Amino acid sequence: MTIPQKDMTTTSLELISGIQQVGIGVTSAAKAWSWYGHVLGLSTPVFDDIALAKLMTPHTEGVIRERRAILAVNLSGGGGAEIWESRTPAPLPATAPPKLGDLGIFSLKIKCRAVSQWAESQQRPVHTTPAGTPTSWIQDPEGNQIQITEDSSWFRPKGSGLMGGILGVMLGVSDIDCALSLYRDTLGIHHVVYDVTGIFDDLADLPEGHRMYRRVLLRKNQSTVGAFSELYGNIEIELIQALDRVPTHLFAGRSWGDLGYIHLCFDALNMDALRERCTQNGFPFTVDSATTFDMGEAGGRFSYIKDPDGTLIEFVETHKVPIMKKWGWFLDLTKRKNQKPLPKWMISAMGWGKVKPSKSESY
Repeated sequence: MTIPQKDMTTTSLELISGIQQVGIGVTSAAKAWSWYGHVLGLSTPVFDDIALAKLMTPHTEGVIRERRAILAVNLSGGGGAEIWESRTPAPLPATAPPKLGDLGIFSLKIKCRAVSQWAESQQRPVHTTPAGTPTSWIQDPEGNQIQITEDSSWFRPKGSGLMGGILGVMLGVSDIDCALSLYRDTLGIHHVVYDVTGIFDDLADLPEGHRMYRRVLLRKNQSTVGAFSELYGNIEIELIQALDRVPTHLFAGRSWGDLGYIHLCFDALNMDALRERCTQNGFPFTVDSATTFDMGEAGGRFSYIKDPDGTLIEFVETHKVPIMKKWGWFLDLTKRKNQKPLPKWMISAMGWGKVKPSKSESY
């Protein structure tokens, strides 16, 4: 069954260009970056910043967290990982390991050129998704689930290594039809790859993976606008709804910055228009920096909303980004006259002279 798509003519303006990053709450940013860099190839830092998260108190129970954040990307293509260490207060773990269908971000989707080859090197089993594509699973050292999947959008089609960046997420929801009002109808991730119900072999090895689920995979093809759209590539959001058990929320009793997948962040093309569309569709901004927010080596306007189950969605309209910090080259995107993608050589320059994660930092 395929869900009829809502008429997008009144909301045809493209407002997101890709997944910029997923926030991952960890106990040690240095150790986590070492693993994500050496195992998954997310080794190029866009920024590495220590600061107080003063604007996030609506989602931290009024407490101002001091955090270290590293935004790490894989220049083969895909979104980045914002590796997020809360220094004060200490981050809280979940009371129980995440189970499939629990509400919130259950797993990353990391793009891979050849899943079977990767799985063989990692001694992992290979499964087949309802779309007929190969997939495999791995956990990071803190127990976060990661799905390895193939994709056609690559910034460096002939680049070295099998791995790319973040293609999307698998996200637990209580009602898929309600969730579609945000992810499909508001954000425009409107191509339904599949809408299936049953018990699935590719989920069988996951906690509670033997149960009955409804799954909807949404895709948005690589945008033709946005400075970093060619780096980000396609977007995939898989909504999964448990049908024979009552799920819990992955962040129940905890707040933004605690351990686990804390938010999903999209690259915003026009924050004011995005705010208007989200408000009209029942998803008002809960946080809005309103103007450029300085993140040390980068800067931009950011905002947050909640999906129908309370999962935090971030939007970032990038204003400043370091290209070659060593030589003082920072790109001011507010001075660009259009939303055309940046030249590939300029994005590639982000990796020149950058400090890579240390292998000495390990779990």
